[in-house]
Amino acid sequence: MSLPFDARLFREALGHYPTGVAVITGIGADGKPAGMVVGTFNSVSLDPPLIAFFPTKDSPSFAYLRSADAFCVNVLASDQEELCRRFATGKDAKFDGAGWRPSPLGAPILDGVVSWIECTFDDIRPAGDHFVALGLVQDFAVDRSTLPLLFFQGGYGRFTPRSLAAAPEPDLIQAAHLAEAIRGEVEAVSSRFGVNCSVLAKIGWDGVHVLTADRGSVPNPFQLGQRMPIIPPTGVAFMVDSSPEEIEEWLGRAPFVGDDRKELFRQVLDRVRDRGYSVLAAAPEVFQHHREVVTAFEMSDRLPRQRGIVQQATAELADLYEPDLVKGKQYEIESIVVPVKAIPGHPQIAIRMTGIAGSVSSEQVEIWIEALQLVAATAAERLR
Repeated sequence: MSLPFDARLFREALGHYPTGVAVITGIGADGKPAGMVVGTFNSVSLDPPLIAFFPTKDSPSFAYLRSADAFCVNVLASDQEELCRRFATGKDAKFDGAGWRPSPLGAPILDGVVSWIECTFDDIRPAGDHFVALGLVQDFAVDRSTLPLLFFQGGYGRFTPRSLAAAPEPDLIQAAHLAEAIRGEVEAVSSRFGVNCSVLAKIGWDGVHVLTADRGSVPNPFQLGQRMPIIPPTGVAFMVDSSPEEIEEWLGRAPFVGDDRKELFRQVLDRVRDRGYSVLAAAPEVFQHHREVVTAFEMSDRLPRQRGIVQQATAELADLYEPDLVKGKQYEIESIVVPVKAIPGHPQIAIRMTGIAGSVSSEQVEIWIEALQLVAATAAERLR
């Protein structure tokens, strides 16, 4: 004999699972726009491309949308709760004050959504007190790469990813104390050469600026406390004294490259070990793309999709690392990084120079490297 079904308890149990929020829109048979909120939108198939949502059988909005030639799934952003509540009502004036444009097949694409997927109805099947509405995908796009709106336990909210601002964890606090021991030397290099000079610390798999001195004519895009993901070939200076296991983990942080590219990363590491410094030689316009994708990564709250773009753009920089400095030749230098000899039990740190304007001679680059190596040696001596 089966136990009595408790609908309230069932809803409470399901409420512990967060769902995304989307608005299904379309133009009905009478030419008027219609929309309804769903928390049941899912991907079904890639071949053919199918999606599904599950409206209730007694939904008047869906009864009207069924007459549309096409419909559009609008994935709402985390700042669109008010818009969501408007479309969740049974009122007719849902589109009043809501900006939209027609999709290729005419369904409304709401302004400010994360993404939209235009479909034609493939099938509508009954399932208990709901329908299973299958849509055949015709077109789609990401309009705004940002965090989506979520529904959880009766309320709206958003996913909170790890912040780019470094949290005050023990290793970070210790690294900041290490940097203070050489503040005078770092600021002296910055003033002497008119460049930006900073101390980087490896905290987990992020490089964090724990001390900065910005005397360069080129603004420093990296602020004090800012986290930047360590993705090969970046962070190579931190890998000089690392174990083979740590190096493999570093290489594995560039998942979209083949073995030939990973071998290039190994060669970059070998050159840094031999020379005792890392140089990134890139004209501003060449490095601009990387800055743009990193900025988009920051603005998107470190969304996984944007992380993949950053990984790919970073991997493409490998050919610009560790050039042979030919006497009398001019170079455009993005950065010079000198590692501080690893101190057991302490976070790894490195000295970094940026803010270098225009092209400079190989002789000048070597002078800068020597100055940074002196600071790194002083750091190693004081931190023993």
